[in-house]
Amino acid sequence: MAKGTKRASPGADTEKNPLTDIELSDEDAKKLQAVQRDIARVELVLERQAQQKLVPAYEKRRQIIAGIPKFWPVALMNHSLFAYHVQHSADQLALSYLEDVWVVRDPAEPRCYTIEFTFKENPYFAEKVLRKEFKYVPPPAAADETPDADGITDSMLEFSWERDVVATGKKIEWKDADKALTKLYPRETAEDEDDIGDPGSFFNFFEHDVDPSEIGLTIAGEIFPEAIDYFLGNVGGDELDSDDEDDDEDDDAEEIDLTKPRSKKQKV
Repeated sequence: MAKGTKRASPGADTEKNPLTDIELSDEDAKKLQAVQRDIARVELVLERQAQQKLVPAYEKRRQIIAGIPKFWPVALMNHSLFAYHVQHSADQLALSYLEDVWVVRDPAEPRCYTIEFTFKENPYFAEKVLRKEFKYVPPPAAADETPDADGITDSMLEFSWERDVVATGKKIEWKDADKALTKLYPRETAEDEDDIGDPGSFFNFFEHDVDPSEIGLTIAGEIFPEAIDYFLGNVGGDELDSDDEDDDEDDDAEEIDLTKPRSKKQKV
């Protein structure tokens, strides 16, 4: 070391990260929160408008699908999470009578809906249509709110699925005891009451109020809007491999692991 040169202390050459120790004033924080609510308000208006404009397109699709045998059973079973809940052959036979699936959105709160499964005459249940409603229940504070010009209230901007949505099931009128699938294959809860030990028959989805596996979200948010792709098998499996992955990977179709449903995106 040259004479007269002072030895640097350890770590002195390490540059300080300019992105640390950022302070946000209360005023700026309030401005960010306000503009975030403005964005959420616009997004909710656009979502409502989108759902309204999609109805005629879904109606047109509905007419075409009516002429395609087993369209909906195939589309549904090509979703791995749905297929996980339809493992019993009796469930699959019952679903083979399915003619139509329809999602009716709440016009005021499009994030809530009723799912309708329409069946042709079958040996299982008397009803032609099985319904599951996910109803919007505004919080108490909403009673004193005045909607804006677009019908949006502050409570809608603070929407919480767990808090503001009530799911309602209804007992199915089974024709015979030996075909009462929810009694033959009941839903069994795990030690944690919020989880399922054994989902049993898929048709428990219609009879129970709670939907811990989020089958309703899967149907309404994923399968219904993309039904054609699911029917064709374009989006039912795992994510596509990236180009830089090993090209020697087995080309055989990957078997769905029915012991563990795949993670799913959430759409409303």
